[in-house]
Formats: sequence, C-alpha cells, structure tokens
Amino acid sequence: MQKLSIDAIIKNIESETCFHAVAEDYSFTIKIDKYVHYACGAVHDGHQFRKELWDNCLHTEYDRWYEEDPETKAMVISHPIVIAGCDSRFEYDLNRIPDEAVFETAWGKQLWKSPLPEDQKSKSLQKHTNFYKVVHALIKKLESKFGVCVVYDMHSYNWQRWDREVPTWNLGTANIDNERFGNSVESWRSVLGSLSLPGHIKQTAKINDTFQGNGYFLKFITNNFNNTLVLATEIAKVYCDEYNQIIYPEVVDAVEKQLRDKLPKHAEEFYKTYSN
Repeated sequence: MQKLSIDAIIKNIESETCFHAVAEDYSFTIKIDKYVHYACGAVHDGHQFRKELWDNCLHTEYDRWYEEDPETKAMVISHPIVIAGCDSRFEYDLNRIPDEAVFETAWGKQLWKSPLPEDQKSKSLQKHTNFYKVVHALIKKLESKFGVCVVYDMHSYNWQRWDREVPTWNLGTANIDNERFGNSVESWRSVLGSLSLPGHIKQTAKINDTFQGNGYFLKFITNNFNNTLVLATEIAKVYCDEYNQIIYPEVVDAVEKQLRDKLPKHAEEFYKTYSN
C-alpha cells in the first residue's frame, strides 16, 4: 500500500493505474486491482477520531462504535475496487451532505461540550471534499470505460434498537431509478436473502423496510452519473454484539466468502443487461 495525495490518487485513476493507497491524511483507503464495471464502498467503516477532538466530545468511544459500521469493508475486501472511510462518522459523516457532515448532535445527544472552532470543522470538511473528488474521478472512469457501473454501498444497522422484527438485509431504493434498475435491485435482494450465516442467524432480505437509501454517497453518484446504479445495502449487526462491542469474525467471514462469489456474478448480470 502507498500513501498518496488526492491529486496522485486521481492521476492514477485517470491513467488506469492499478494501485492500493491510503490518502496522505489517512482519511480513506482505495484499492484498484483491476478496472471493472463495479465497485464497493464502505463509507462508515472507519473508527479513527482525531486527538484534538477527544476532550471536547461528549460521546464515548463505545457510543461512536455503536453508530459506525464496523467490518463493512472486510465484507467486500476481496473485490477489485474498494473505497472505504478510515475516520469515524462522528468526525465527519461521508454519507451526509457537506452542510450536515459535521454533527452538532448525534442520535439525540449533544456531541460537543463547546461548539467546534471553525478551523477544526474546516479540517473535517476538507476530508469530506477530498473523498468525493476521488469518488467522482473513479465513477467517471468506470462509466467512460464500460458505459455502465454498479456500486455496492455497504452499511450496517443496529437491529436490536427496533421494537419489531427487522430484516437481516435491507436495500434502500428511494433515490434510484427503480423503473430502469428494478430487476437488478430485486436480483440483489434475492442474492442477499440466499446467504447462509452461522449460528442459526435468520436470513431475510427486504427493500425499504428499515432504511430507504437516503445517503449522500448514493445521491452524489446518482446525481452526477446517468448510468451508475448504487445499491445501498445494509446488514443488521448480527455479526457482532451491539451492546458489548464484540465482533463475531466467523459471521463476517461467512459474508465475505459468499459475496466473493455471488457479488461479481450479480455485477456481470447487471453489465449484460444494461451495457447496451
């Protein structure tokens, strides 16, 4: 892995160079083993929280972990193109618009003891801006090369906070072209529903049951590119103990191994359907 500037990362993408890099400020990683018609994203995988913010933050390290999406990068790590956040969404949220990316409150609780100084807020927002410069360059390259592209936008959610039965997997489709891509959405839902998880974990996959796909990552790509489908894919946190902060690696591994086979097949089906 290299440590690269934003300009160097974009230059590599534009020249179709394969590389594995971390941004020079360690805010995100990007891996391109091969230029293919699909990519995977894990914008909430990160847990880093820069030290100058620690003393001012009212949320504990566990509070932050609870609302992040740990291991979502690991679930898709074997695929040729993966971009993932390294920083906690409590520093800045890559899945929110820039004006709302730095929280004042988070899940009903004030985040800061005192308002963030503008220089600290600006530092966070610059990371958000840089990430999306790279996302734009990446999708532009894939659309120009293949005509169409599908992005698997990986997230997780805290299923135990719900007071009703919720699905193992949820697809959010409120902001995509369902008339055009509906068959591919249903195909992906079916793939997710077919996965087998250890420990007698119930497998269900639904569309717009818990979340509707309102994230900025999806909207940014959808609004800027006409031929890219973003599949906002949420797994319930059946792969960890939400309350005791314990990851179940055997469940993460089971998801990764099955998606290693099934995800490229879905992407190939998408390409054959929409590339003409």
